[in-house]
Amino acid sequence: MGFVNVVWDGLLHAWIQDVMVERSFRRRGVGARLVAEAGDHAKVAGCEWMHVDFDDHLRPFYLQACGFEPTNGGLLALR
Repeated sequence: MGFVNVVWDGLLHAWIQDVMVERSFRRRGVGARLVAEAGDHAKVAGCEWMHVDFDDHLRPFYLQACGFEPTNGGLLALR
């Protein structure tokens, strides 16, 4: 149905790396529930912050559906 990958610095910060939901299950809240579950597990692990980077077309998903707050960030092209 779907998955979320989370990376962790071993201290206070976790990052959403990927959220993928099978096409036939999209737009049903599955992705938002996966992100919420990831946040719950990160909190139990002692994390105080969950970060995510996303393309503009995913802005409504992460900000409205998942409750993230917009922040500044940067991107460095390596190739």
